[in-house]
Amino acid sequence: MQKLQLTLGFADKRKHLQFKMEVEVVRVKITLACTECKQRNYNLTKDKRVHTERMETKKYCPFCKAHTLHKETK
Repeated sequence: MQKLQLTLGFADKRKHLQFKMEVEVVRVKITLACTECKQRNYNLTKDKRVHTERMETKKYCPFCKAHTLHKETK
């Protein structure tokens, strides 16, 4: 997983404070494959905290020339 450094600054009349935090990036790249012809047609990102299970959705497959069910692959 990637980690980003986030810097927060607070301005005060007398002093300037900075806080540094490391924030984990929870978006992962996934590939969707057609269930009919097994072609990998779509590359997406998903939030792993919100969608813990494998994604499946109906999308257009240019090889089948129809809307078919696409499932997340490894």
